Amino acid sequence: MTNKMWMIRGDGGRLYDDFRERQVVGIGWAQLAEYAKPNMTRDQLTQYYLQVEPLTKLGTARSGASQVWRFINEVQPEDWVITYSPANRTYLIGKILSDFQYHPEWIEEGMALARTVKWQKEIGRDTLTEESKNTLGSTLTVFQLPEFAIEELLHDNTIQNVPIEHPDDIEIDVDDDPLLGMEALAIERIKDLVSALRWDEMQQLVAGVLRSMGYKTLISPAGPDRGKDIIASPDGFGFENPRIIVEVKHRKVQMGSPDIRSFIGGRHKDDRGLYVSTGGFSKEARYEADRSTIPLTLWTLDDLVRTLIEYYDHVDIETKLLVPLKRAYLPV
Repeated sequence: MTNKMWMIRGDGGRLYDDFRERQVVGIGWAQLAEYAKPNMTRDQLTQYYLQVEPLTKLGTARSGASQVWRFINEVQPEDWVITYSPANRTYLIGKILSDFQYHPEWIEEGMALARTVKWQKEIGRDTLTEESKNTLGSTLTVFQLPEFAIEELLHDNTIQNVPIEHPDDIEIDVDDDPLLGMEALAIERIKDLVSALRWDEMQQLVAGVLRSMGYKTLISPAGPDRGKDIIASPDGFGFENPRIIVEVKHRKVQMGSPDIRSFIGGRHKDDRGLYVSTGGFSKEARYEADRSTIPLTLWTLDDLVRTLIEYYDHVDIETKLLVPLKRAYLPV
């Protein structure tokens, strides 16, 4: 039988790069981290949580205590571990090498409890079957994967070696808030749908989202566009400010710092920039964007989809035909 595999979500995916670079996997729960011991029961952890945070709902306290308890008791060395980056739509897979350790220096980063990991593989979400995608969509911080998903993840031929450079917000258990789990799963499914669009349809989608936000858009014809796939402005021609220059990269690879520098280098000082990459951005690319000489926003596929959902009521029919969605009403 294959060793167990655990999904460990680091602050909703924000810690993906930190996990890879530091060769660890970790969780936050600063309220419990310093005092969590293997011999404590879930009820003891719950009661301690409520003592430290008396205004916390019982369900939230139980959820947090349960996640911490699983991380320190059920997760074991030699188990497989997987973590997810919503921005890059990639899964990082490795083997746990150590028992859990308390790291007070990482509390602010949301990984006070950590285990050493040897990361081995990285795989894109789009390569997986719908069954595995649905299984991996849970919002739990720590959960065990079923055997069929483990087999697919470990034997997928598209997996590549991961280059290693060198060795919060409280999440609510999906059982305590099922609507939260449904929302997270729906967003991932919408991202799957958007990811399957052609490159020209992706440009149309981005332009449609910008129009729903109140801009008029001009899409560049096919061919060399000199870093201007879309121009968004109040008048639609780019004569009136703000003039937003948009670059859309519909690829499965991350954009790096040279891509950002090239985009910035062709801009006028009064331009505003929007760079959309469905493959995400490297850390270096984000640093480059922060140092940009013009205001520059980076959108991953996750950012694009969340903005689409936010403005969907104002999206025109042509854009809705690209990503048809239906609103659902549920009791609260």
